[in-house]
Amino acid sequence: MTGASRPPERRAGARRRSRSWRRTNGLAGTVGVTLLGAALPGAGYLWSGRRLFGTLVLGVSLAAAGLLGWYFGRDPRQALHFAFEPARLRTAALVVSIAFVVWVFVVVTTYLMVRPRQRRRLHTVVGTAFVAVVCLAVAAPVAVAARYSMVQADLVTHVFEHNRSATAPQHATERDPWSGRRRVNVLLLGGDGGVDRVGVRTDSMILMSLDTGTGRTVMFSLPRNLMYAQFPTGSPLHDLYPNGFTGVGSPGDYMLNAVYREIPLLHPHVLGRSDNEGADALKQAVEGSLGVPVDYYVLVNLQGFRQIVDAMGGVTVNVNEPIPIGGNTDLHIPPDSYLQPGPDQRLDGFHALWFSRGRYGLNDYDRMDRQRCMIGAIIDEAKPFTLLRRYQQLAATGKRIVRSDIPSVLLPAFVDLALRMKHSSVRSVVFRTSDKFFSGDPDFAWMRSVVRKALRPTRHHEEPTPSASPTPGAPSGSPSPSPSPEPGTPEDPTDTCAYHPTTDTAAQP
Repeated sequence: MTGASRPPERRAGARRRSRSWRRTNGLAGTVGVTLLGAALPGAGYLWSGRRLFGTLVLGVSLAAAGLLGWYFGRDPRQALHFAFEPARLRTAALVVSIAFVVWVFVVVTTYLMVRPRQRRRLHTVVGTAFVAVVCLAVAAPVAVAARYSMVQADLVTHVFEHNRSATAPQHATERDPWSGRRRVNVLLLGGDGGVDRVGVRTDSMILMSLDTGTGRTVMFSLPRNLMYAQFPTGSPLHDLYPNGFTGVGSPGDYMLNAVYREIPLLHPHVLGRSDNEGADALKQAVEGSLGVPVDYYVLVNLQGFRQIVDAMGGVTVNVNEPIPIGGNTDLHIPPDSYLQPGPDQRLDGFHALWFSRGRYGLNDYDRMDRQRCMIGAIIDEAKPFTLLRRYQQLAATGKRIVRSDIPSVLLPAFVDLALRMKHSSVRSVVFRTSDKFFSGDPDFAWMRSVVRKALRPTRHHEEPTPSASPTPGAPSGSPSPSPSPEPGTPEDPTDTCAYHPTTDTAAQP
């Protein structure tokens, strides 16, 4: 027998053994080989004697699995980067769908190859049902993955792509996202209406300054009633308001929270073409007032914020004093009810909104503190399983209530920065009434000096830490409140948001 004739004979022998096995094979054997082919595509073909086709399918399967493992395993951040690239997400959804169809074909044909030619009816029914169950079991997660990919791509496109801004950095690229700068500053805004509505008032304004190397973060909370907001030298708005944002009419129309609404109405296109002139104007007002550049903004509709919290299943906060639900101080309309003090209270979207906004009988600075606590509570609540389980609802809500000028090309860089931020320090500066600050007549030179001091690099041992002594009546392990800091001193949000009820926590009517 020549060497050239052996391979065909071996192949013929394999087919004879396969036919013999099929004649004697029982239901358990058929199911087992089919399951092997499902878990390792191509292995079932090899078992049935289809060596060439089986080797080809098995090789492609292993190569694809290895490529995916290498791509995401070499750097876990790649998965997060991938989630913010719409083109790749849509491609992935298409590839996954095609791969699933091919996999179903492999599983079905494997079953048809290995089942006995002569079999009982029960064998056929059970075997067919088994194949159907296996395919359906895999179809569910594949459909979810493809659907989530398309939903995420749509969210990123809707919120972060094709946004024309007159004030965002022009030279930021994926390779150099921060244009060589040590810090990036993002203005977080909470508005009282739809993000596309003209008459929005931004009652929540927090400038978040992040160190691009370490993730060290300082948040500056600005009162909504700050008067005479400054604009940076060289801005057309500085030429219009050299002494700060003011004018005729109601004083309420010239507070900081009115800039978003008033500037586009009074001076359309003054800063150039933009898809959100109000946000551009407010960015410049904060930049001129604090003396640091404001790179980007993120605006959230506070009414829609309720839906975000509900989609997450609620948030947990400490309530240190009765917080009004409803009411109007100016019109002497009392609140409908109150959130009562207590530690670790679980709030739904409605009550979380009033925790962040309630101010009847209270001041804006209390509310600013609570808003910072709510940001932390939402971050803490953003657990992977919760986000995955409720993702479609969260994404649909986000499209309606979030607006930003952060370009999508920079989202991977912001993801990396957020990961560094999570493991670094977060401090907060609140511009509250004191002997050095009055929102009706601000000392902007003092405010800028506070910002410069807060942004100086600090040594590790200078970072603030929660007090170790417990507060009377607080749960064991809760940090006690720190003494009231000097005006403009960075605070640790852990202290501010801990449970330390005020001396008067009697229930309100």
